[in-house]
Amino acid sequence: MVTDPKADLVRYLQEAREALLWKLDGLSDYDIRRPLVPTGTNLLGLVKHVAGVEAGYLGVTFGRPFPEPMPWMADDAEPNADMWAEPSETREQIVDLYRRVWAHGDETVAGLPLDATGRVPWWPSSDEVTLHLILVHVIAETHRHAGHADIVRELIDESVGVRASNSNLPAGDRDWWAAYRDRLERAARRWR
Repeated sequence: MVTDPKADLVRYLQEAREALLWKLDGLSDYDIRRPLVPTGTNLLGLVKHVAGVEAGYLGVTFGRPFPEPMPWMADDAEPNADMWAEPSETREQIVDLYRRVWAHGDETVAGLPLDATGRVPWWPSSDEVTLHLILVHVIAETHRHAGHADIVRELIDESVGVRASNSNLPAGDRDWWAAYRDRLERAARRWR
């Protein structure tokens, strides 16, 4: 089978984008904003963060800055400003922003060969990077945060999986999962 490396990378990036957004489906505005771990990680904040990340890597890096302001990504923004939604920022605004960012990123990818070079101004080295390297980096970053979203969503309502049609987990009802978790807890306690 012959594949197109750029198309493969774009497919994996798009799957990560869609997995991240799927984690918002069916939840209240409170649930998508509420911090569920000590560092404050929340679903809408993850989307906002990834929008800023992708705008930088697939925009600024290749001389194509995203045309809309993102004050939470500015050098003088408060720490973690990109990791949560202000009360004035709606789900629709952040999701629509993310979709515009990924369209902008897709234009960058479509318009450049994988060996095109750019510079990441916030990286300590001023060496050139390739589109290939940056695509791999953005895919890893987006999948990493989709994984965070998976855990946060499970904490909210026990929904899990890579997409609505595929949990990618063994079939089991609530009792099966409770027994499985208890078994793991018993195994772990042997090491206390």
